[in-house]
Amino acid sequence: MTWTPPRSPYDLLQEQIYDDPWKIFVCCIFCNLTKRRTSEPYFWETIKRWPTPKALANADEQELLNLIAPLGLSERRMRALKRMSDDYINLDWKDDPKCLYGIGKYASDAYQIFCAGNWQNVEPKDGALVNYHNYLKELYNVTKEENAA
Repeated sequence: MTWTPPRSPYDLLQEQIYDDPWKIFVCCIFCNLTKRRTSEPYFWETIKRWPTPKALANADEQELLNLIAPLGLSERRMRALKRMSDDYINLDWKDDPKCLYGIGKYASDAYQIFCAGNWQNVEPKDGALVNYHNYLKELYNVTKEENAA
């Protein structure tokens, strides 16, 4: 990996895990429709219990459901975490992470920004990613015209 995203004043979770795209996707599934402060402890506990895509794909559904139940949307999240992890292992997704189950624009943008270093070619809509994206533009002194090119 040649890109190391700079640390920002926003201290996004993605800044800590940028070197592992799978963790970026897991993080985004947790943060989708849930505030970071609420979801972060569950993210770290999930990664602790199931530290690899294969382990999470094969996780006991009831154990995972019990862990994430306090977040809400637990059935949906459980399915997304398990199926995305299986897809991560078995699909050729590097050109388009949105082909992974449960991965939409937010997680795809996070992957492009934090893992691929392709931040100039995305226009994030998520508030935290917008803040980080603007931070990068300021840091690298990129104007709107340069970003559009």
